[in-house]
Amino acid sequence: MIDLPLPPNPHSTAVLCLAVLALLLFTREKLALESASFIILISLAIGFELFPFHVDGKVLHAAEFFHGFGHEALVAVCALMIAGQGVVRTGALEPVGRTLARLWKISPKVSLLFTLLIGAFISAFINNVPVVVLLLPILISVSIRTVMNASAVLMPMGFATLLGGTCTTIGTSTNLLVVSVAADMGVRKLEMFDFLVPAAIAGSIGIVYLWLLAPRILPDRKLALADSSPRIFSAHLAILENSSIVGKPLAEALKKVDGAIKVRSIRRGPDSFTMPLPSVVLKAGDQLIIRDTPERLKEFETVLEGTLYADDNLEKPVDDDHPLKADDQQVAEIAVIQGSHLQGRTFSNIRFAERYGIIMLAIHRAGKPLQKELGTIGETRLQAGDILLVQGPREQIADLKKEKDILVLDATMDLPYTQKAPLALGIMLAIILAAASGFLPIAISASCGALLMIMTGCLGWRDATNALSTQVVLIVVASLALGAALLKTGGADYLAELFLSLAGQASPAFMISGLMLLMAILTNLVSNNATAVMGTPIAVAIATQMGQPAEPFVLAVLFGANLSFATPMAYKTNLLVMNAGEYTFNDFLRVGIPLVLLLWGTLSWLLPELYGL
Repeated sequence: MIDLPLPPNPHSTAVLCLAVLALLLFTREKLALESASFIILISLAIGFELFPFHVDGKVLHAAEFFHGFGHEALVAVCALMIAGQGVVRTGALEPVGRTLARLWKISPKVSLLFTLLIGAFISAFINNVPVVVLLLPILISVSIRTVMNASAVLMPMGFATLLGGTCTTIGTSTNLLVVSVAADMGVRKLEMFDFLVPAAIAGSIGIVYLWLLAPRILPDRKLALADSSPRIFSAHLAILENSSIVGKPLAEALKKVDGAIKVRSIRRGPDSFTMPLPSVVLKAGDQLIIRDTPERLKEFETVLEGTLYADDNLEKPVDDDHPLKADDQQVAEIAVIQGSHLQGRTFSNIRFAERYGIIMLAIHRAGKPLQKELGTIGETRLQAGDILLVQGPREQIADLKKEKDILVLDATMDLPYTQKAPLALGIMLAIILAAASGFLPIAISASCGALLMIMTGCLGWRDATNALSTQVVLIVVASLALGAALLKTGGADYLAELFLSLAGQASPAFMISGLMLLMAILTNLVSNNATAVMGTPIAVAIATQMGQPAEPFVLAVLFGANLSFATPMAYKTNLLVMNAGEYTFNDFLRVGIPLVLLLWGTLSWLLPELYGL
């Protein structure tokens, strides 16, 4: 007969009930996760204020549950989100994307493995959300141009970034929380690469599964997204004097963009046009007449070191007449509406740049060919329904929405500060090295890095505040408060005793495996951060009662809370992948459950072996 522990004190019982309520609220689709977190936080504060709890002869004040807003773990999480946004904002990861896109054309099978490895590696140091956002359009674009089935690779790519995030303390907010909470309880603070060995071994096995088996398990589904037809714009790409393709044949330029660009003609001088033969040698000032989507046009501009806008005074400093040399740039699509005074007029007549403070890059005209496509776009007479691709400072783009003659469409995008990309990468590397060497705690090094990102212009304060997630902040604070309440009221000790009673005389290895499996189940049903913070005190209590070192038990919680593969709501990148790949809930179960069991089994063997249990 199992000898169950005595019921805990009333405060502990109330906290345990609130923990169950939290798990339920976090799974409600109609209730925002931020709201659920705030409800739990306020409930704790009100409850302990109305019914004081004495611990070690002192009253546990309700205000202590708000200390999570200043907790080292939350500071580190927020600073890393800002620093990571700096890397994204400067476009530092875009060369990686272009390299992967080029590799896919050579060998799809090898390319998939390389994509999984690159995604996992980057996610070990940068939040995996921007990594997934970077790779999704690349894989979808490749699937459109090749016979590759996008639905067979999008989910494996998303899961690979989760595997990479498990390898370091800064890979995910979950890791930071577990390490910080365990350190608060007296456990040795885990350094950045302290659990790299088990994570890398298990992750390698997971990568092989995602590479060889997952694509075969997933259904062959044609994505509606792949059939979408984005607006195609006509543009003139001028070759600048310092471009690396000056003096080289057109074939060389086509090779630099993997043949993705379709040159309709080459404009050389006011009225001279040249056939776009591969052998034509390009000169400074040549204009390649092309048609493509806004994203591709800007990519061609970067890779070929040209300019989409006519600028005869490139040496002039930044001023009101040269807005494209300023920071904080955006590209927007604007429509000429019926009755606009722009109808029937040309850009030259309108003096577009002087009037609106922005530059016209390209034009889209639906239903009929553009008469001036091979001539000077500035002399094109505008018609109602024309869509103009424009570029300028964020403030000027916002002012366009007040104009009555044009309509700003929902296709505005920020342009990366590409010249700052090496600096952003250097700052991110400094954050990692400072924390990995023990020179500075991660909260300090990440905060310094975030400040440097802002002070050096890698991103502005607007971008920094947008990088912060209210959802992440509140779930972290609420989880820390609930974990502290479980610990101080004895709730964690009670759950540990209950766990030990149910397990009987089980070995430490069995206990670690069971704890990890419990965390894996919970993390796929509720927030992984909440699971991690509530599980860490229980893990430390179990280790203490068994007389075992706490570290492997803490790692069981960390790894278990990261096994977020079985459901789409387990992690935010799962939802991104689900929408893009048009996956069903059953698709996640079909691929995710075997992956969870594979990693759980591997880590259940590795942790006891590594720690001699």
